[in-house]
Amino acid sequence: QVHLVESGGGLVQTGGSLRLSCAASEGSFSTYTGGWFRQAPGQEREFVASVKWAGGGSYIGVLADSVKGRFTISRDNDAKAAMHLQMNNLKPEDTAVYYCVLSPGAGGRLERDYYYWGQGTQVTVSS
Repeated sequence: QVHLVESGGGLVQTGGSLRLSCAASEGSFSTYTGGWFRQAPGQEREFVASVKWAGGGSYIGVLADSVKGRFTISRDNDAKAAMHLQMNNLKPEDTAVYYCVLSPGAGGRLERDYYYWGQGTQVTVSS
């Protein structure tokens, strides 16, 4: 059983920054596609970002339009391959529970594209 451990959530003011991190509790998943989804109160869960293995130790990141220019996704280039979501210029509408995800395949923008899910970490942006 793979457990994804998330960290870095919290409370921040509008315009502030947070960095979320996620790693598997054990095992190496450096070639898996990873990503983040979020769910705001009363809303459906939505895709935020993904990062896919591109070979040669490099990764390709994809961001939802709503976070482009403010968020970046990255991954450590080691066996653990922890994922990081750097969130800048945060807005109240970014308030949500953020979930780390992992897929042995190509991933995508849909929940069903991912097999492993973290427990979620709360991000709250005050106005």
